[in-house]
Amino acid sequence: MSQVHDNAARSRFELVEQGQIAFADYQRRGDVLIVSHVEAPMALRGTGAAGRLMEGMLGAIRQRRLKIVPSCAYADAYIRRHPQYEDLRA
Repeated sequence: MSQVHDNAARSRFELVEQGQIAFADYQRRGDVLIVSHVEAPMALRGTGAAGRLMEGMLGAIRQRRLKIVPSCAYADAYIRRHPQYEDLRA
């Protein structure tokens, strides 16, 4: 199973599957991550990769006791569809 990792040097969370990288760009402001863009390559679209990326990223945010501002429409919609993550909103 692929793992989501925080590529802090590029300010993004990444998930590598089938040799492709799905990612979520963020800007850190203290204890808040502003997620501005989530993208999965065409080869991964429809496979659930973006959802797995979000789940891993939100798990890391919770573990680090951070908050999120999902300025990306996909990230915002994902959190609305998964209310167990609503408490992570800044």
